[in-house]
Amino acid sequence: MIRIREAREEDVGQIREIFLAVYGADYPHRELYDELWLKRSVFTDDVLILVAEDTESGRVVGTASVLFDFGAHSDLVGEFGRLAVHPDYRRLQVGKLLMEKRLEAIQNRLHVGLVVARTVHPYAQRISLSHGFIATGFLPLKHSFRHRESFALLARYFGDALALRRNNPRIIPEAYTLANLVMSQPPLTPDFIVDEDSASYPTGGDYRLEQLQAEGYPALLRIERGRVRNREIFGPMRLDYGFFKLQARQTTYFLARSGGQVVGAVGYTMDPVEHIVRVFELIALADDVVRFLLAELERKCREEMGIEYIEIDVSAYAPRMQRTLLELNFLPVAYVPAMVFYQVERLDIVKMVRLNNLQDLGPLGLTEPVQAVADIVMRGFSTCVIAPRMAQAIKEVPLFHGMNTEQAMRLAGVCTMREIRAGERLFVQHDSADRLYLVLQGQVTISGGSPPAMIGKVRSGETCGEVSLLSARPHSATATAEEQVEAAELLHRDLVDLIRRRPDIGVIIYRNLAVGLGDKLLRSGDWKRDQGQIEAEGLQLSS
Repeated sequence: MIRIREAREEDVGQIREIFLAVYGADYPHRELYDELWLKRSVFTDDVLILVAEDTESGRVVGTASVLFDFGAHSDLVGEFGRLAVHPDYRRLQVGKLLMEKRLEAIQNRLHVGLVVARTVHPYAQRISLSHGFIATGFLPLKHSFRHRESFALLARYFGDALALRRNNPRIIPEAYTLANLVMSQPPLTPDFIVDEDSASYPTGGDYRLEQLQAEGYPALLRIERGRVRNREIFGPMRLDYGFFKLQARQTTYFLARSGGQVVGAVGYTMDPVEHIVRVFELIALADDVVRFLLAELERKCREEMGIEYIEIDVSAYAPRMQRTLLELNFLPVAYVPAMVFYQVERLDIVKMVRLNNLQDLGPLGLTEPVQAVADIVMRGFSTCVIAPRMAQAIKEVPLFHGMNTEQAMRLAGVCTMREIRAGERLFVQHDSADRLYLVLQGQVTISGGSPPAMIGKVRSGETCGEVSLLSARPHSATATAEEQVEAAELLHRDLVDLIRRRPDIGVIIYRNLAVGLGDKLLRSGDWKRDQGQIEAEGLQLSS
């Protein structure tokens, strides 16, 4: 029989052995193997540690915890973490029992519970989802074990959390798909405003960067008291915690100086073992100081500090900050409603991440809800590769004729990259049609009829599948990669959603699709045939 109880001092050695059995010697959080640290955690009010005990043998076979200081002071956010069950006792519902006991123990102590679950297997995801947590994010390559692993972020709400939530967040279009997926899960309801117009923070100013020392703290605190009204970046610490407490928590601030005066600062924590930086605060006297501080921190992380993963929690009500970070190649990886308690209400956050070493994610074990979130997040990172090429191709690709840089970047944001091997089919005659391909490199053969005959070729810079986007009819031809092809893929549903929000882009796309189709039809046969014949072949050719 398994009994769940709070951990005691005498359990510390067995808890350590469970972590070693589950994670091996490569677990990045070395404190979990430190018996003194574990002993302190047993007695502190900031951590709840539970153990699962086999009543017959008296052996501790599992452990789980809740960290109550996960958020900033009085945020009432806790992390349900460190769930570990000894391999000998798996599939005996031990993890489920530990989760149920944790939920029972935290009543009236939290508004928001978070789970950061491993994705090499689905166990923690399944337990969390079955106990009312919802999938809110996918954190690619965040932690380093034997190799870098990705994690799922899940959330559950307690008490008055959602009643205190500020409604109508303002988010940039690039965060819309993720936010909509999260907010469509009960008990939530989408109520955000997609902000198409807010510009990013400007560049400019002559500033010098330096690290915060004790003598700079009072000047910086005066700026915060007089300037900060609506925070845009949140984290587990703040400047008003006090300089020495911040030092004890291993935090760092970079100051911006102008003419000898402190004009702003950005605060962050760094994990030198996992090569992670988390930004938790930004204070500035002028708009261009904001951009300077973020750009300089990003540069130092990439060029000097060897940082692979940078994470920032951004207010979902601050589209300018979201846009600025996007331009610095930070991408939305999570949308967490009511995450932060600020003044008298709870605010949503958009978690944004920059990866300085994008690599293969390795094998993943994802539940369906987490998979849906991961697909959206990773499409964003694929877009990072596509977007600059799209912008460069504006004057060369007929599909983009007439678009400005901003419009082309928005279009790139809803595309995904595909590598297609020679001889592989992009689509087959009579298959349902729901996407368009823009060939960036290589050549595609279009064939149809019975017996099949070549109708035409689609070359680099041209599109195929365009009629499917216009008519939603099945393909009446087959498209085959003649050689290795690199293509951008645009789904019909994504195009429709983009055009609904940006009709100016829709006008250009449909005009250029029509022109491009006409050019291909003329190449495919006798251009002198009458208009009715050309239209009929158009439906056959494409697709």
